[in-house]
Amino acid sequence: MTDNSQKNEVSSGLDNLSDVRMNSGEGRPVIMLLHGPNLNMLGRRDPGQYGSFTLKEVEHFTARIADSLGYDLVCFQSNHEGYLIDKIHETMDLCQGMLLNAGALTHYSYALRDAIDLCPVPVMEIHISDIHKREGFRQKSVINEVCCGQVSGFGIDSYRLGLEQLCRIIAGKEQI
Repeated sequence: MTDNSQKNEVSSGLDNLSDVRMNSGEGRPVIMLLHGPNLNMLGRRDPGQYGSFTLKEVEHFTARIADSLGYDLVCFQSNHEGYLIDKIHETMDLCQGMLLNAGALTHYSYALRDAIDLCPVPVMEIHISDIHKREGFRQKSVINEVCCGQVSGFGIDSYRLGLEQLCRIIAGKEQI
């Protein structure tokens, strides 16, 4: 665990990222779940828009679904753009795919977009609220073009829907 004032790393099913192995034949395949700024405040931040569930509940909910689909889930949250980019760089060759709720970075971070574009694995964009029905500045996603898909507006279920679609893409059962 690291200093929570800078970044928050949670592993579900794995002790740490050094346990993540892509093609070593050890363990199960891994999906990364990445959360951007302010998502550590779920449960407190505008429950009318984002629900009353916490980030920890999202992580456990998504880990259970990943487990049922045959994957381990490694979770990471940071309020800092550079830490998210670093985590993408560190793990893009160690996992089979990524789920990303970039929060506000969705709408303006070309650096995050470039990091996603470097990924050899599919990255699924996730949003709890329907960004297309929000304020004008939230309706544009600069990362969408480099993600394999987008799920938006289904509350916590956006994670289930995004994970299921991502797993179909990884398995080759769905086109990007």
